[in-house]
Order: sequence, then C-alpha cells, then structure tokens
Amino acid sequence: MSALRFTHLPLTTARLRLRAQRPADAQALFEIYSDPQAMQYWSTPPWTTPQQAVERIEEDTAWLEQGSSLRLAIEPHAPQASGTATGAIIGTVSLFAIDTASQRAEIGYMLAPHAWGRGLMHEALQALVSYAFGVLGLRRLEADIDPRNARSARSLQRLGFRHEGLLRERWAVAGELSDSALYGLLAREWVAGPPGPTGRAA
Repeated sequence: MSALRFTHLPLTTARLRLRAQRPADAQALFEIYSDPQAMQYWSTPPWTTPQQAVERIEEDTAWLEQGSSLRLAIEPHAPQASGTATGAIIGTVSLFAIDTASQRAEIGYMLAPHAWGRGLMHEALQALVSYAFGVLGLRRLEADIDPRNARSARSLQRLGFRHEGLLRERWAVAGELSDSALYGLLAREWVAGPPGPTGRAA
C-alpha cells in the first residue's frame, strides 16, 4: 500500500485551526490526555508523565511525514472560543489505520473537558471528514467507540455515521473490559447529506 500525501494543511474553520503538532504543544497535550474525565472511555489509561506527550508528538510528526497517519492539534482562533490561553491547543483529531488500497481510514478525536458543549468538536470533525473525502480521496471512514460514550456517539451520528456493529469485550484497560461500537460513513453519504449548522468547512 502506498502512503498518502497530507497536503493542503492546516485546515481552518470559523473558530478553529487544525494543524500539525509542535513540541511546544506537549504540556497542553499532557493536560488533556492525563485528565481522567477526558480519558474515561479511551483505549488506554490516562497519561502519568509529560514525557508521554513528548513521545506522542515525535511519533505523530514522523508518521505525518511518512504519510502513514495524521493527527492534528485543535487550536482556537481566539481564547474566548475555548476558555484557554491564546495558542494553547484544546484537543486533537486523527486519521489512522489507513488502507489506501481500500480507500478507508479510522478517525479519532479528543477534546479537553473545559471545551465541551460549544460544538467545537463537531466543527473540527466536519473539517477532518471533508479533508478525508476531498483532498485525500478516501471512500470510507470508520470509528470505534465505547458504547457507553453517549457524547461521542451523538457526535458521530450528527456527522452522518451509521452504527454498524458491536464487538464484545474488545478492550481491557486498567483491568476493566469494554465493548466496541463500530460506526461507518461513506463518501457518497457525506456528499448527499445535509450540511451542519457551521457548514462542511475545511
């Protein structure tokens, strides 16, 4: 399988800039991924050391350059949009497990709890999905979430993702077993569907 070329970055929406991560993002990234509330339904336990953020950014930077996966930092245009300092990131969105032969990928996303409830993740995901189906030419996107995560399920359904199945006891995190709810979205469904209130920006 050939790698993708992640061109036309960063992505810009009305309130956000989705850009490649930088070493300076490490502290903000650690604060997000070490927050038990943010990580409640994640596939790994909360981070315990800032070095994990440094290593994540290094890995993600290498994968972006190789064209094997893409993780973008979510940066608000203005601090009032997120309740955070100017320039500080509030989350990430990603494309991974990319299969270029089948033109599909999985999406992932994380948002700091202090930024919840403002529609910011929906705005970021609209841009990511538009980019995946447009610039990257993908045909199918998939998501794997904990079925107890109602907030995440609503985000996917609002974008047009369909619930396609359940994998029982798929994850073991800190001794706790959890299922996987599987969602999928096709490019032709995205094109045909009605845009959200902020538009399908990119």
